[in-house]
Amino acid sequence: MKIITMGEIMLRLSTPGNSRITQSNEFDVVYGGGEANVAVSLANYGHDAYFVTKLPQHEVGQAAVNALRQVGVHTDYITRGGERVGIYFLETGASMRASKVIYDRSHSAIAEASEDDFDFDAIMKDADWFHWSGITPAISDTAAKLVEKACIAAKKNNVTVSVDLNFRKKLWSKEKAQSIMKPLMAYVDVCIGNEEDAELCLGFKPTANVEKGETGAEGYYEIFKEMKETFNFKIVTSTLRESYSANHNGWKALLYDGEKFYQSKRYDIEPIIDRVGGGDSFSGGMIHGLLTKESKQEALEFAVAASALKHTIPGDFNLVSEAEVEALCQGDTTGRVQR
Repeated sequence: MKIITMGEIMLRLSTPGNSRITQSNEFDVVYGGGEANVAVSLANYGHDAYFVTKLPQHEVGQAAVNALRQVGVHTDYITRGGERVGIYFLETGASMRASKVIYDRSHSAIAEASEDDFDFDAIMKDADWFHWSGITPAISDTAAKLVEKACIAAKKNNVTVSVDLNFRKKLWSKEKAQSIMKPLMAYVDVCIGNEEDAELCLGFKPTANVEKGETGAEGYYEIFKEMKETFNFKIVTSTLRESYSANHNGWKALLYDGEKFYQSKRYDIEPIIDRVGGGDSFSGGMIHGLLTKESKQEALEFAVAASALKHTIPGDFNLVSEAEVEALCQGDTTGRVQR
């Protein structure tokens, strides 16, 4: 199936191991970013996954393109131009010390891209799904306009649209987020986002403290119902993270389709190798599950298993196969060597 994602792919500079930025003399280099990570997951599951962005012509831009090509993502719709690739620095936490992200992404190529850089009708032709996240409209006003144009083209071509709300307080305020995100919800069929995202992006009052890891499924029921009724979503879904420490999380998910609430099995993840991209891997697994599984419960189980596995893999990309996810869904959590 042809699946489109659009956003920013960045150069990630992470400290080796659990060292702090202030003590590091070198950084590990990988590439990643919300919608790019989703495209990688979908390519791993056998879909024709296309990533839409703008990258400079120089070697760093080419390295980002190559990173996607190496894992099977189609780069046909990547426009070349602009001055820079966005950067983010990652300091991986441990125990009670949280991980930290520092952005250096202002004036990146995609943040300054224009509508003339993309032919969205051609991009959406024969597509089955279009996915974006709240990070993309947050990076610039012009990027927000690109999201709107892409959504319009998707609906014109009868393409299912999903969003991961993904509020980033380092990129915009809740007031700015709501002014942009609420109108864009008119194009969305599948909404992904926890209670914090729902409050900050869409204005729904939370009943649980997400920051403290108070994520009982019951706290989501009323908000999911309100979200669906307000924006006419077909599906609302979210991961539920229980944060015991930087290295130890509980992990499950919830889905609501207007008739029934579905709750996944819970995974105890310890030690966490890299939690960056965990939500993106859930989105990728959910899209695959909704497109290929017979029931919403199966789709949910696939998505949460895929995202649990991502926590064991360094880097932004979830480099797992469909077969590996299915094995975890079936209860294979032993970690035994495969011979």
